[in-house]
Amino acid sequence: MTDPTLERWRLLLGEPGGACLGGQGLGAQAAARDAAVDWLYGRDEDLRRRGVRHGGTGESVLTTFDWLDDIARLFPKETVERLHRDAVERYEIHDVVTDPAVLARIEPNPALLKAVLRTKHLMNPQVLRLARRIVEQVVRQLMDKLATEVRSAFSGTKVRRPGRMRLARNFDMVRTLRANLGRYQPETGKVVIETPFFFSRTRRHLEQWQVILLVDQSGSMVDSVIHSAVTAACLWGLPGVRTHLVAFDTEVVDLTADVDDPVELLMKVQLGGGTDIARAAAYGAGLVDQPRRAIVVLISDFYEGGDPRRLVRVVRDLVAQGSKVLGLAALDEQANPAYDRELAQRLADAGAHVGAMTPGELASFVAEHVGR
Repeated sequence: MTDPTLERWRLLLGEPGGACLGGQGLGAQAAARDAAVDWLYGRDEDLRRRGVRHGGTGESVLTTFDWLDDIARLFPKETVERLHRDAVERYEIHDVVTDPAVLARIEPNPALLKAVLRTKHLMNPQVLRLARRIVEQVVRQLMDKLATEVRSAFSGTKVRRPGRMRLARNFDMVRTLRANLGRYQPETGKVVIETPFFFSRTRRHLEQWQVILLVDQSGSMVDSVIHSAVTAACLWGLPGVRTHLVAFDTEVVDLTADVDDPVELLMKVQLGGGTDIARAAAYGAGLVDQPRRAIVVLISDFYEGGDPRRLVRVVRDLVAQGSKVLGLAALDEQANPAYDRELAQRLADAGAHVGAMTPGELASFVAEHVGR
């Protein structure tokens, strides 16, 4: 029987790694996994040149439909999602999300959602209806995850006065330590807490704030587009928070009417094209009703195709009038962006808060400023 560890090395290295098995062949399941991996990565010219994957010399008898069935049976969920992602993003195997037979059976996941958004312009109405199932299911999963974080952030903002709600999230550590320092025990290095103190939480300012999300819909921002739609939907309907969502490339499209339906909103997004961030920022500035109670969130990689000086000027004017401006190079679960650092620095110098956040962190940021 072949050593499973050696089989894994053989699968990783491809056919050239056969020597690690000492002349033994792969077991039945490992051979099936190798064939599935080779169907995808065997088409990679770089891997071929490096001798890692050779691919078959004849025409493959495995269809995309068969391959999807095989990987679902042979690999764990995390690996399947990675294979899906590489198929549609790295090798542009579009029939993964444009073949009706595939869409009717495939298990939705975030990689497929991104693929649908990138290729929906290629789909006929029948295929688009099937693709919508992927969008709906993945968005529902994201909404369920984020809704709890948003509700917690907006359940009331901490203020510096005593409260009766003895919850861990309301614990006032500084005041508690100060009040109980007389019970410090040198021998143990601990303070005995006799009287804990808690913050109270209030909603008193939530009635007066706008949150304006301006989302770059260029192709590189697809993760942020998805999470912006979900975040806006979670903020929508919170007492006193009026949420706007505006998508832009070289044009500006106000999607606020669809904020409560993130699936419909995402199906209307058109990924790709140029970028005019200044134009979008100016549009967002025009939506502000009460400058000192407005948060303008500009979500972009800051590669400006318009006028960067105008963009900096609009941001500076927003800050000067008392609005909070937040520039996010990424709004997704990884918050690990690639962006134009020079322009981002200019926006920070103009008074914007610039960085990258997860949706939960954005909700906390908004809640913290709303409650001041």
